[in-house]
Amino acid sequence: MSARRQLHLNAFLMEAGHHEASWRLPDSNPRADFDLRHWIELAQLAESAAFDSLFLADGPALTGTGEFRPPGQLDPLTLLTALSQATSRIGLIATVSSTYNEPYDLARRLASVDHVSGGRAGWNIVTSAGASAAANFGLDGVPDHAGRYARADEFLRVAKALWDSWETEAVVADKASGRYADPARLHRPDHRGRYFSVAGPLNVERPPQGYPLLVQAGSSEDGRDFAARHAEAIFTAHTTYERAADFYGDIKARARAAGRDPDGVIVLPGIVPYIGSTQAEAQALAQQFDDLRVPAYGLRQLAAVFETEPSSFELDEPLPDFILARPELEGAQSRSDLIIELAVREKLTVRQIISRLGGGRGHFEFIGTPDQVADTITAWFEGGAADGFNIMAPALPSGLETFVEHVLPILRAKGLFREAYEGTTLREHYGLAVPANQFHQARQPDQVH
Repeated sequence: MSARRQLHLNAFLMEAGHHEASWRLPDSNPRADFDLRHWIELAQLAESAAFDSLFLADGPALTGTGEFRPPGQLDPLTLLTALSQATSRIGLIATVSSTYNEPYDLARRLASVDHVSGGRAGWNIVTSAGASAAANFGLDGVPDHAGRYARADEFLRVAKALWDSWETEAVVADKASGRYADPARLHRPDHRGRYFSVAGPLNVERPPQGYPLLVQAGSSEDGRDFAARHAEAIFTAHTTYERAADFYGDIKARARAAGRDPDGVIVLPGIVPYIGSTQAEAQALAQQFDDLRVPAYGLRQLAAVFETEPSSFELDEPLPDFILARPELEGAQSRSDLIIELAVREKLTVRQIISRLGGGRGHFEFIGTPDQVADTITAWFEGGAADGFNIMAPALPSGLETFVEHVLPILRAKGLFREAYEGTTLREHYGLAVPANQFHQARQPDQVH
């Protein structure tokens, strides 16, 4: 009998918490964003619970204006390198833009994190949008949506070739003969493409995992096609089971059509759980967060999604007609569609919309008891809407502590989540094999130069 399918759970970490007002709670650390001890304690808490990985979002620009929420963040690869030395098993996934990086440098940095962590690195590949990011890199306008994904596709092909440029057997390290490496097992990809010209080889050995776990988070048509070709895990946002199940079925079908095993593409929606010992207590917790929101911040964030000005909205009116007409956007097209669907389905005013987005920016928010949270996770998992979840605690560390102490034991009692790690690498946590090296050729001993 085959082993029962089990959940994958990631701890999606964000300074004092995912709710935009989390830093204002009495017990919160308002300077958590740059407090390494805060991040280490979160990483160790998640590892003690045997989470698959930590996940850090990122963007190459200031978040908002800084007036109402901490706007900055540590570079995720730097932070995860530090966290790798304070942990030993949990995976470490960083968001890094393919739009504003170069393949050689980023492939080297990601390979380095995989080496120093013992095979625990993952790369969440994003195609950054936004005028502020473009301006930080000397561009007058935002690169178009399709162009960003075309660049990302070539970027990833180059990165894979660079990670493969050292065969596993390349290093001989023979002290007696003085021979360190076999040059025949070091390869120059010599890539010449539309966006990049890269010779190689990389100056870092092939990573322990072959290459870092590849993650993708876009849900547009271009994003789904990219994920179907390349992603090994997909982070996604849905507000209903039905929408999540449709996405799950679609992405698995696209992966199959791309010649891949759909079981090797792990789909992980986000969930923002407000947990109380009773329903009333959970509702009171959610209300506490909502009462601390500053509507002007939510309005600015909503306007940014729709690439317009805050003055385009009236707080106590529905979304304006030009938004409901679904204008073509260069940025977060899938997230804008999600917000419109939520607003229309529940007949929400703009004030109500920004309240609903305050905790998870469009991810699934759930208010309830530990049993109710666990039952909902189980229903999505067993019903074909998810392979696991990104746990997005509204406040940190308290929300993650509550999930670990009160929800995980229920999931374990159901036989749905591990008691302890079985492997040591992130790929092993996900049940994924080390990818084959595209340059590898089997050689007989007498063929070695």
